[in-house]
Amino acid sequence: MKIAVVVQRYGHAVNGGAELHARYIAEHLAKHGQVEVLTTCSTDYVTWRNQLPPGVEQVNGVQVRRFKVKHERDPLVFGKRSVRVFEEPHSLGDELDWLDAEGPTSPALVDYIAKHAADYDYCLFFSYRYYHAYYGARAAGGRAILVPTAERDETIGLSIFQPLLRSVRAIMYNSPEEREMIHAVSGNESVPGVVVGVGSDVPNNPQAARFRQKYNIRGPFAVYVGRIDRNKGCTELFEFFGAYLKDPASKLSLILIGNTLLPIPEHKRIRHLGFLNDADKFDAMAAADVLIMPSYYESLSMVALEAWALGRPVLANGRCDVLKGQCLRSNAGLFYETLGEFVATLEAIEQNRWLAGSLGRNGRQYFRDNYDWPVIERKYLDMFERLKKDGAVPAADPLPGWFDRRRQDLPAAREVLARLPTGPAGRRG
Repeated sequence: MKIAVVVQRYGHAVNGGAELHARYIAEHLAKHGQVEVLTTCSTDYVTWRNQLPPGVEQVNGVQVRRFKVKHERDPLVFGKRSVRVFEEPHSLGDELDWLDAEGPTSPALVDYIAKHAADYDYCLFFSYRYYHAYYGARAAGGRAILVPTAERDETIGLSIFQPLLRSVRAIMYNSPEEREMIHAVSGNESVPGVVVGVGSDVPNNPQAARFRQKYNIRGPFAVYVGRIDRNKGCTELFEFFGAYLKDPASKLSLILIGNTLLPIPEHKRIRHLGFLNDADKFDAMAAADVLIMPSYYESLSMVALEAWALGRPVLANGRCDVLKGQCLRSNAGLFYETLGEFVATLEAIEQNRWLAGSLGRNGRQYFRDNYDWPVIERKYLDMFERLKKDGAVPAADPLPGWFDRRRQDLPAAREVLARLPTGPAGRRG
């Protein structure tokens, strides 16, 4: 069996959720067949600048083939086109222009897929919203399997992606919430699909004491792991944690791990450690009293799963359907929507050791049952076998012609998003 994993950027230095997801899947499927990664020369998701040479290299024993990006992202152009398609009536041409501005635009990568798709049994496309998935899945035809990593943001309301979601051979969803959202927006219930998610290479024996000694950290603390960005809910996290600190009974500090796009509040109980290697990251999570996940948009939180694998409770933003659904299904996390709820739930975890312990134990079992690597690998292999037996290949809608691209008859993507059902899967009215 030969599998292509197609993703926007790839490598040791690439730590984004979808990209790390793709690398984990590539490395674990390599135990069951031949895997080749097809990606771009970029490692920077902001500029999509060509930073690595085109050609073939090995990353953790997996062959990686890189292709040049045609142009860097222009933030002004991308911003204007985003306003157009997200907030105003527009045309398919406007959406295709947005896709080109979103990047990374790599015709060379798509051309390679068109010429060599028959060399692979299946092509796994990660992240539906990018150029390589939209055009590459069409080029791969009946071999295209999509791992959409779709979040509940305006992009899912763009009309260009609905035919893509209906025409791929199969879809590997991250969560029940993602699957219900995609069904609702595209009507693709007939496409074979399964909720898979992703595992994580969590060490068996992380050293909490080693972390505390290395970074001179004493006392209880909450940890945030990820990009420190407004879009990840960090602005609100700083506001809410600042209110928590005003309670004289509060004891937790906040440790931030990851690169930052925001100024860090100056307070003796808020500390930014920057980007850490995996060993230090897992040591930190093992030492923490709770992981805070403030993000509004997730298709699956790998960090929450890693915390649960380590037996740590999670406090999540309840306005994110996926995070709220994960907390409810696992019985391993609490969630908040308001400042008052944030402070109350954080204090509940801090002050009730039995609660924190129960949540952590539930999380560890939830991870073992659903996200251990043998479980994830088996779901992929079972899907490949299912597709081999099922010869039906969905027909792709033709690309829009000149006239269809220019009709100004599409609703703002924000309006489409607002009409989609909300709430955790299985609890929607």
